[in-house]
Amino acid sequence: MTGAARPLRDQILLGDNLKLLPRFSDGSFQLVYLDPPFNTGRPQERRTLAAVSDSEGERVGFGGRRYRAQLLARSSYRDSFEDYLAFLEPRLRHARRLLTREGTLYFHIDYRESHHCKLLLDEIFGRECFLNEIIWAYDYGGRPRRRWPAKHDTILVYVRDPRRYHFDAQAVEREPYMAPGLVTAEKAARGKLPTDVWWHTIVPTNGREKTGYPTQKPEGIVRRIVQASTRLGDWCLDCFAGSGTLGAVAAQLGRRYVLMDSNPEAVAVMRARLGAAERDAATVRRASARRSGVRGQR
Repeated sequence: MTGAARPLRDQILLGDNLKLLPRFSDGSFQLVYLDPPFNTGRPQERRTLAAVSDSEGERVGFGGRRYRAQLLARSSYRDSFEDYLAFLEPRLRHARRLLTREGTLYFHIDYRESHHCKLLLDEIFGRECFLNEIIWAYDYGGRPRRRWPAKHDTILVYVRDPRRYHFDAQAVEREPYMAPGLVTAEKAARGKLPTDVWWHTIVPTNGREKTGYPTQKPEGIVRRIVQASTRLGDWCLDCFAGSGTLGAVAAQLGRRYVLMDSNPEAVAVMRARLGAAERDAATVRRASARRSGVRGQR
């Protein structure tokens, strides 16, 4: 594309990704991770609450003290499209164009649209480029009584070239066996490679990585993706970046990133989060360099 170029530095970009994606030249990214709005038909909202002492409050705490909940902040985004596939198609075509020959797309969606999206991805990438359907299973939220509770997301994995893609299973952190008594003690201690069903909690409400942004995904899920499908120094793209989880993980693992979002709240969250992540990564690099220097003097 005229005027397009490869990324030269880590970037967080505010704007419509359909206008931003043409800035980058073909084959610029080893990994594209897309976590688009799920088309639930309703706004997604995250509220931040604080407990305030109030003798007339609705909550009762330790020693019979009463509290009320006070709303501190609210953030939301629109999650409803009349023609969801028409919204996605041009963005997915850019995603394919931007992948290197060894590159991989991870497309994160839920049960409402996953079957439609897979047909669209088959058309854009070719069925021969479909690699995996990953199920991320969790256990939180409401439990309806008239159907089985939906407690999983789907991650559809496509490669640019089915003969040349990069995948390093040994780089992925292992997980414990569900039945360790059925394997040797050595295997139980080492753990096993993940399958295409990933049991992983959501982002803990009081955890280190919690940003408060709606639909934030846990670093553990994205870390597994980055470890398997990129090498040190590779470029990663997320054009529905939200809270910036891909960028945070990329910085921790020595990868480069470009993040995009049309929501100014998201960009503010990412800039704060990635600034902290970069400082942490720089500290680790300096400590590693010092250790290397000490070893070299011995």
